[in-house]
Amino acid sequence: MEPSSQDQGPVSPETTESPWAVTESLRLRRFLCYGSESATYSTRERALGPECTLALMELLESGRGAEVVEEVRRLSLEGKTVRPNPALFALAFCSHSERSDPGVKQAALRAVHDLCRAPGQLFTFIQFRKELKDGHHCGMWGRGLRRAVSDWYNKQDALTLAHTVTRCKHRAGWSHQDLLRLSHMKPTSDAIALISKYVTKGWKVVQEMYGDKENSEEVMKVFAYLEAVEKAKHSNDEQEVVHLIEEYRLDREQILTNHLKSKEVWKALLKEMPVVALLRHLGKMTADKVLSPGTPEVTAVCERIQDEQGLTKAKTHPFSVMVASENYKRGHGKRGKLKWEPNRDIIQALDSAFYKCLSNVEPTGKRFVIGLDVSASLSSLALGSGVSSVAVAAAMSTVIARVEAEAEVLMFSEGAVVPCVITEDTSMIQVTAQLVQTQSGGTDCALPIEWASENDKLVDVFVIFSNNEISLGDTSPAEALRTYRQKTGVFSKLVVCGMTTNSLSVADPDDPGMLDVCGFDSRAVDVIRNFVLDVI
Repeated sequence: MEPSSQDQGPVSPETTESPWAVTESLRLRRFLCYGSESATYSTRERALGPECTLALMELLESGRGAEVVEEVRRLSLEGKTVRPNPALFALAFCSHSERSDPGVKQAALRAVHDLCRAPGQLFTFIQFRKELKDGHHCGMWGRGLRRAVSDWYNKQDALTLAHTVTRCKHRAGWSHQDLLRLSHMKPTSDAIALISKYVTKGWKVVQEMYGDKENSEEVMKVFAYLEAVEKAKHSNDEQEVVHLIEEYRLDREQILTNHLKSKEVWKALLKEMPVVALLRHLGKMTADKVLSPGTPEVTAVCERIQDEQGLTKAKTHPFSVMVASENYKRGHGKRGKLKWEPNRDIIQALDSAFYKCLSNVEPTGKRFVIGLDVSASLSSLALGSGVSSVAVAAAMSTVIARVEAEAEVLMFSEGAVVPCVITEDTSMIQVTAQLVQTQSGGTDCALPIEWASENDKLVDVFVIFSNNEISLGDTSPAEALRTYRQKTGVFSKLVVCGMTTNSLSVADPDDPGMLDVCGFDSRAVDVIRNFVLDVI
């Protein structure tokens, strides 16, 4: 673990700019956490290849492959990797690279079961292996990979596996049928064998083999579940589909698109729908009149949206609720012709849920200064989340100001810095009003740092939100930060969020205390938190 960014005493000029080196291990953590070895997180997904993992290759060549695999496991299991693909790519690289010794390859393959928790992740891992194999003259399906894939299926509870293989059948060019065939999987139980037959041979073969025979209780449960899935796929009876959804807790992904035109089917799905999925489908259900004003379904949805226990269990972040609320208020989807009339009760429930979710955010214990650039209109949409920049800035400043014990929020533009008042009683609407009323001037993202220096404020983390292509004043933010560190003796960190840009070059890539964020989405929230807490 690296040192804390709290006060470290006076810093000499020689160490001011880089008290910590940007090591290969730090570059690896950057890649695993958000897909780039640089000091930039972007909401836009990047293609992954060996050229993206220079630090990983360096560590493997220096004989530290076991450390790499353990770091991939640790960060993934602790939930620090906001994107799964970089970790899966690193795991595939370690399991296949000529730079890895046999022990490292085996350790990487053993980690597949723990890190590929969803079938889509397993398919993606296999595809990365295939892409890496294409550059080498060697086979892909060796004994180790076959065992890893077989274990992924065999070590699951049978009913869970039945749900898994019927919910996500294929992705990244691979299917369960492909993997079961190529891995030569030998089932370790009769119930797993049934599922394997279902995937590779189809439902008719399973019916012939298991339908009229004496079977164990576990096999009978799996057979009944798969039978329900098949009936739902082929039934034209709306009430039968509703019954199957309610009795077997079938998901939306297991229901045919044609059935999703039915209000009754949506009502049945709604009863067990996870909070995250519920927030995502509010517009669709309103457009399809499932959520009509004054109906019991609206009442039930509003209760679930505001259920603190459910929100806590789902670890719902206030930012995610805000995005769902803004998208719902818009009254139409991002693509296609879907339109709806926003329901006032649902809007109020979402607003209430935002504040209830504040308790889900654990304070970092750091001292913050949040700088909100009001030099131009904040009406443009933030890349990655599709909501206005002013909504992003207002939501994030509200969250940090309400959660952290020491946080000051500033509005700045071309030589002017004024406080943005946020108390426990300040609503996000009131914060938004302050931002909209004070627009003027040009962008100078060094101003919040210079303000802190001039007012003798001790700050651990500066977070700047801007809607502009970052134009610099006389002093760049990176230079202002280094000057501030030297003056105060605090190794402060700087996060600059360019909410509407795909490229940013404020952060010094060789300074572990600087981070650029291009666009802004729910993953950016986790990236910033990891950065503040010295994970990356």
